[in-house]
Formats: sequence, structure tokens, C-alpha cells
Amino acid sequence: MTVSAVLIVIMAILFAAGVYAMLERSLTRVLIGFLLLGNAVNLFLLIVMGRPGAAPFFGAADPEEMSDPLPQALTLTAIVITFAVSAFLLALIYRSWQLGQADTVHDDAEDVALRDRGSIDEDEMDDETSIEDEDDDATTDFIGTETAPITVLHHRDFEAIRDDAPSDHPRGAEPRAGEDRDGGEAR
Repeated sequence: MTVSAVLIVIMAILFAAGVYAMLERSLTRVLIGFLLLGNAVNLFLLIVMGRPGAAPFFGAADPEEMSDPLPQALTLTAIVITFAVSAFLLALIYRSWQLGQADTVHDDAEDVALRDRGSIDEDEMDDETSIEDEDDDATTDFIGTETAPITVLHHRDFEAIRDDAPSDHPRGAEPRAGEDRDGGEAR
């Protein structure tokens, strides 16, 4: 086995162990699985980098002798992302331990009921139209001003409202017929 084959085998083992650990219900095992996956990704990027070479600085060596800087940058990014998500998972584990003295995720009762519901129930829910036929007078379009949930106030409606916004009229230009200087309707 060459060095690359050993790294590939170790990376595959880390990926498999990380995925297996992340499928557990314990948040601590999820954290351990995520850390294993992060290390597997770093090994993968190390394998992708290829043969080692000179530092990728301008003028340090010929470009053919330099190592590829992109996998190095991606490795640094993967390390930072793994650290941030691990810190978040640690905070979740701590809060879960504070609230329930356990770090195990339990099924929600509503999720279990939703999962157990059959396709017949789904068809019955789609066929229900009694709510639509019950009140045809109710509208959600808000076409008229009497049914609109929001009332727009203008400066001409109340004297206390000041409208100092600039207008599109150039200074000194006379407003068109029926408009005041601010572009609104004349009183």
C-alpha cells in the first residue's frame, strides 16, 4: 500500500464511523460523528492536493513545482466550519442537559401521529371544502377601503402629519392642475 492508499482507507473509515455516530439519538454521539466527518473531509482535501511541492508564493519556485493552494484554503475553511458547528452542537448539548438531564432527542408526539396517519386520512383532508362553502361573504382580497386591514394616512388627512419628503418637481416649477407643490392632490 502506498501512502495515498493508507490515507484513503483511513478517510473511508472516518466517514463511515462519522455517519454511523451521527445517526444516533444522543447529541454527544452526533457531535463525535460530526467531528469524525470533519477530519475525514480534511483528509480528503489532503489527498486531493496531490504531491507536496514548494510553497505557493509568487517567485518562490516554478509553478510546476508548487503545491496547489486551493485545497489548502478549503482545508482551512473546513476547519473553521467544523469548529463553529461543533461549538453550536456543544451549546445544544449543554442546554438539553440543563432542561432534561439528558442529551437524547425524543420523538415529538405530533410527529409520530403525523407519521402514523394513512393515505386515506390525507385524501379526506384534501376533499374537505366545508370551510370554503361556509362563509362566502368573507373576503381576503381587501379590495375596498372598508375591509382593508391597513389605513394609509396622508399629510392632507391630518394637520399634525408633516410631509417633508422631497418631491420630483424641480424647484420653482409650477405643479400641474389639481396638485399641490408636493405632488399630492390640492385641497
